Amino acid sequence: MTIIVTFKTFPEQKEYLKNVLGKEMQIYFKEDCTKEELENLMTKADVLLSWNPVQEGINKQNLPMDNIRFMQLLSAGYDHIRLEDFPEKLQIAANQGAYAEPMAEHVMAMLLALSKRLYVYHNDLAKGNFSQIKSQTKFLKGSVAGIIGFGAIGKATARLLRPFGVKLMATNSSGKTDEEVDFIGTLKDLDYVLQNADSLILSIALNEETEGLINKERLELMKEDAVLVNVARGAIVEEAALYEHLKTHPNFYAGIDAWWVEPFKDRKFELHYPFFELPNLLGSPHNSAMVHNALLIGTEHAVQKILKFIHGEKVPGLIR
Repeated sequence: MTIIVTFKTFPEQKEYLKNVLGKEMQIYFKEDCTKEELENLMTKADVLLSWNPVQEGINKQNLPMDNIRFMQLLSAGYDHIRLEDFPEKLQIAANQGAYAEPMAEHVMAMLLALSKRLYVYHNDLAKGNFSQIKSQTKFLKGSVAGIIGFGAIGKATARLLRPFGVKLMATNSSGKTDEEVDFIGTLKDLDYVLQNADSLILSIALNEETEGLINKERLELMKEDAVLVNVARGAIVEEAALYEHLKTHPNFYAGIDAWWVEPFKDRKFELHYPFFELPNLLGSPHNSAMVHNALLIGTEHAVQKILKFIHGEKVPGLIR
């Protein structure tokens, strides 16, 4: 078999791919090819390892893809993929779960910072306000955390939350889990989770069912002083609804890592409401997975899926 790596690699990543995949198949890198060489290789290749095919120019309009049987994504999400850009027979797998542990740590950092109002009181101190007695914070112990999307990220977050004495309510596609939780259900139980959650963590994939999942009505179901953390995709939450809710509910806090318009998909960062004028919002630039060696960790995870494919085993994370 032949594989083409379609994104620009860094030295350690490239060396790893050569050492591991090079033992199993012929490996080529788009960055080392001319356009003509790439077109020729695409007629012979079986597998692609891609990150952002849109920005890499990988589609059936630009390149011959009839011979390609499998494309593994480096990214855990796949909402940037346009299925119509690829042959129907091509199997595509997202890199789900690859970055679960660093993302779970990011959730905890946001959840603690928001619950303890750290940056609010930091700013108060900077203004000379030392309000020790009146500046109460939220206690995680005994609180209820709702985790919407109980896959690898949700489970990793739950494992970090348990030592704090947090009660866990989760939803997934099956309504079943082997993990230690106080409640497990499906999206049919979402409203029940929202009504009971002191904190809500979004780690669910974006698709037709989940787009706009957290809207005005569902935000109104939540507690007045709840904390929302989104490390999934911006479009799971209605942008206008969240802005208005934060503006009109000053004790409701939100930590946003995944935004509605981002460079990875849209080539720009853009907000339609002045979120950063609000004191109850904490943001990060979708870097919850970006720890040291994150891309190497993601590459190792993706390679294991490629090896499953070439050995005829079931590949997790197929998006069609």
